[in-house]
Amino acid sequence: MADKQNRSADTGAAVAVDDPAKVRNVVLVGPSGSGKTTLTEALLAASGTVPRAGSVVEGTTVCDHDPAAVRQQRSVGLSVAPVLHAGHKINLIDTPGYADFVGELRAGLRAADAALFVVCAAEGVDAATVAVWEECASVGMPRAVVVSRLDHHRADPLAEITACRAAFGDGVLPLYLPAPDGLVGLITQRRYDYSAGYPPRVGEPVPLEAFADQRNELIEGIIAESEDETLMDRYLGGEAISEDVLISDLETAVARGSFHPVIPVCATTGVGLAEVLDGIVRAFPSPLEHQPPGVTSPDGAPHEALAADPDGPLAAEVVRTAVDSYVGRVSLVRVFSGTLRPENAVHVSGHGLTERGHEDHDADERVAHLYSPLGANLREVPFCVAGDLCALTKVGSAETGDTVSSPDEPLLMKPWRMPEPLLPVAVVAKSRSDEDTLSRNLSRLVAGDPTLRLERNAETGQLVLWCMGEAHADVVLSRLRAGGADVGTEPVRISLRATFAKPARGHGRHVKQSGGHGQFAVCDIEVEPLPRGSGFEFVDKVVGGAVPHQFIPSVEKGVRAQLQRGVHDGHPVVDVRVTLVDGKAHSVDSSDAAFQTAGALAVREAAAASRISLLEPLDSVQVTLPDEHLGTVLGDLSSRRGRVMGTESGQGGQTLVYAEVPAVELLRYAVDLRSLTSGTATFTRHHARFEPMPEGAVVSS
Repeated sequence: MADKQNRSADTGAAVAVDDPAKVRNVVLVGPSGSGKTTLTEALLAASGTVPRAGSVVEGTTVCDHDPAAVRQQRSVGLSVAPVLHAGHKINLIDTPGYADFVGELRAGLRAADAALFVVCAAEGVDAATVAVWEECASVGMPRAVVVSRLDHHRADPLAEITACRAAFGDGVLPLYLPAPDGLVGLITQRRYDYSAGYPPRVGEPVPLEAFADQRNELIEGIIAESEDETLMDRYLGGEAISEDVLISDLETAVARGSFHPVIPVCATTGVGLAEVLDGIVRAFPSPLEHQPPGVTSPDGAPHEALAADPDGPLAAEVVRTAVDSYVGRVSLVRVFSGTLRPENAVHVSGHGLTERGHEDHDADERVAHLYSPLGANLREVPFCVAGDLCALTKVGSAETGDTVSSPDEPLLMKPWRMPEPLLPVAVVAKSRSDEDTLSRNLSRLVAGDPTLRLERNAETGQLVLWCMGEAHADVVLSRLRAGGADVGTEPVRISLRATFAKPARGHGRHVKQSGGHGQFAVCDIEVEPLPRGSGFEFVDKVVGGAVPHQFIPSVEKGVRAQLQRGVHDGHPVVDVRVTLVDGKAHSVDSSDAAFQTAGALAVREAAAASRISLLEPLDSVQVTLPDEHLGTVLGDLSSRRGRVMGTESGQGGQTLVYAEVPAVELLRYAVDLRSLTSGTATFTRHHARFEPMPEGAVVSS
């Protein structure tokens, strides 16, 4: 198993496709446990790509090669598994189903031209899967549904098909139905017998009276999508529509994203595997039918629209980045235009993700080798045409989301939308020797994971990783430790502010004489609180030149520095006005440094004479949730000292809740909200202002 988990360069060459029409890029979507990885494994074995299917439980699958995936027995990252079927290359893109790894799912959607939604025959359809379905629908991505795990002891495929129609819409209809030892084709009226395994024995067409209602509904659904407007009238008039016409119209409707066939599948017995492979090849679109993302030049100048043309300008995108201790950096690339070849120079460009810690960058690099990835294994290929996927190694500047193009014509694709990480985890190196290793490993992880944000908090001194959830954090920490850094975690500390609760006066006297020029500076100040958000004001009311004009900025500088350092547990002081009212100077011993020191001393004396109030950050929060969870979420926000500012009805039975909540109460909100709403709610947050903190409030997790 150890060898299984290490990425390696396989000496066996994979098939390189030279025609985009012979490529299908299909992303597998579905909740964790629905059977996506098991289905992928079965398709690999059925197509002869691997000698036998691996096991998720045993940690021997092609796609779940990450040690964290083996340990958790669920996918934690995107993985590509190409299969050959009927002269076509099908790039199966297996994605995680757990919400923490939604960034990997979005990368898979970006790389694919169609989606295969996998739902378990015993589990129903969850809200997160419906949300992804609607996201695909908004961009017109073709979709089909696989009802998996027919051998589950609670499996009810007919009920699951009904649930899919209710969740996804009336365009979802079964193309096949389960039958003893196999399937029944509703269009072909043939039985597909899997009693001897894959491939099935196909029977002759015979009338299937028991499935007449389902067959009629399917035919009517296909005809409704037909471009032949006379077809429905002919069918209702009693004319028998030929099988070839129905299949042709079905394939057209699926390719344009308006009709969604359902195929029951059992990966362990092989039932439905042939139908899935045939459906992908015949009904899902090739890259030629998928408009590539828009591009500009790196400086933002517009560029004409691209097409999946192998002879067009090179435009590819890094959809995933991994770092392996043996091979180095591995970049999974979707080529949208042109042809990528080894030993050629390329331009790598990344812009627009500075808020995630990815600085804008442009670099020219040389591609030494191209590989066709099969899970962790890399099989060398001589080229990669528009529409295909490949892997590059040792392209040091490439990060997830970067555009790979020709140095002669650099291009930039707009980054795809990524969710905001909302769970903070403070990490600390166990020893000084681990600090350098931690720094190197973090830079690699951030480069490869756009859903991971790194924050170095100068006020608390903490190194904070913003993650998608606990499972994501667990994977990140395990990868840091696997890279040789002994790291631990500590409670996250919130950056507080302080302010004066009432006016106070301060006297700063800095006088020293130790031979030669001494130091002499005296200043008197008045400090008064200002309304929240006012910041800092400095007022000069010195009369008679008690403090020489050239030293007044020195006093202000010293005051500002002391307020920034804090007068109470190191918290910066804000929202105050400091007025310089008097002072003294010496014609020889006064200096800029002396008056800076005197100003700081005056602030400390004023603080000692006043009462200092702590201010905590308050965040504006927007929660989007199903209506049935509204009461629970409102009660929870109230328990977090939150103030609900209003609610608003959203689309699809959703409610938007607007609230203001202390930041300290949101440290684990990403986890708690998911638990409260069974993973159906999302939220965003941004800093609003600082407000007085109640006595006894906890300021760390």
